[in-house]
Amino acid sequence: MARIVLVGAGSITFAKNLLSDLLTFPELSESTIVLHDIDQARLDTATAMAEWMVAELGAGATIEAHADRRAAVAGADYVINEIAVGGLDAVKRDFEIPAGYGVRQTIADTLGIGGIFRALRTIPVMVGIGNDLAELAPDATLFTYTNPMSMIPWSVYAGTPFKNVVGVCHAARDTQKTLARMVGVPEEEISFLTAGVNHQAFVLRFERAGENLYDRLDELIEKDPELARRVRVEVYRSFGYFPTESSEHGSEYLPWFLPHEEEVAHYRIPVGVYLEWLADGFEEYETYKRSLEEGRGVPIRRGEELASLAIHSMETGTRRMIHGNVRNAGLISNLPHEATVEVPCHVDRAGVQPVRVGELPAQVAALNRTLLNVSELTVKAALEGRRDHVYQAALLDPNTAATLPVRKIRELVDDLIAAHGDLLPAGIRN
Repeated sequence: MARIVLVGAGSITFAKNLLSDLLTFPELSESTIVLHDIDQARLDTATAMAEWMVAELGAGATIEAHADRRAAVAGADYVINEIAVGGLDAVKRDFEIPAGYGVRQTIADTLGIGGIFRALRTIPVMVGIGNDLAELAPDATLFTYTNPMSMIPWSVYAGTPFKNVVGVCHAARDTQKTLARMVGVPEEEISFLTAGVNHQAFVLRFERAGENLYDRLDELIEKDPELARRVRVEVYRSFGYFPTESSEHGSEYLPWFLPHEEEVAHYRIPVGVYLEWLADGFEEYETYKRSLEEGRGVPIRRGEELASLAIHSMETGTRRMIHGNVRNAGLISNLPHEATVEVPCHVDRAGVQPVRVGELPAQVAALNRTLLNVSELTVKAALEGRRDHVYQAALLDPNTAATLPVRKIRELVDDLIAAHGDLLPAGIRN
């Protein structure tokens, strides 16, 4: 049976959701599931949770736990990555130091100055994982959830011999469900095509039996002024296609919202909301930990996580379509060849097979390139240890550049490098 490794298993909610899916698929229920985390206490909690779930379901799965990553990934068929390098303290620095310069952020994990530094912390670890897999599990598939998604897979296929990496994210799927619900049409009756860059992909086709459902969406927006007070609706009205990311996320990839107090109020943008979400996550972890210690276990609910669906398809041949983040290599002809793009992918026993989309609408590709410019420089900064590329990525970042002058951006970068210290590549620190 399959050997499935969860790297960063101490992220309990993610691990619970993945385990709920994997263990309730009959064809996967006797797999070997390997848990790895560098935090021993969290790894112990994840192990207790996995063992309780196996017993509760009567599954035949074998659970292993390893604090050593190489022992965990050796011989893996599938690796699911969900790490958060630096934890809560690092995220607080990503918010608090820029806030001292007047830079507002909401999530700080995809773009913006926080996204840049999250990538710079994460890429050295991902390069280590890629090198381990190339040596110890060269035929494995690496599914990664860790943001920034436009940068993490790129760093693996550009910086290691291991190329079989796919980024997975719920945004495209959830957006399609949202649009179907808004226009009152069953999702299975709609023809969708969604592609671009993660957290900035766009719904390029939204039709039912030849009917352009964007016409219905336009009518809804016209009738409800409150809908227009969403960032993603404003982006849709300005660029002609609906974006896949929430207004909270989407606001910090662009120069027109967060730098302006009146726009923050008008579009109801929750500045710093990610810190609240993380606090909720820590509370949830403590709740699950206490419940396991008291013998009550955790909820087991099928969530249809994309990685578990893909693994099921690869093991059974059940054909599915997911949205994957993969090396472009011409899949989207008017975006950079080496970039990570988000496109529909068919999955079956042959693995994850990206669909060639062709050319994006010019305005959509132009917007994607502003995100990819920052992504490329950040990846190069991490892989080559170049501090100058960190400055340049920050200078080109839309939200940071719209908020600060050049001198202040350099000062902000220097402060963040000093604050994150050894979490960053050596060449950047020196």
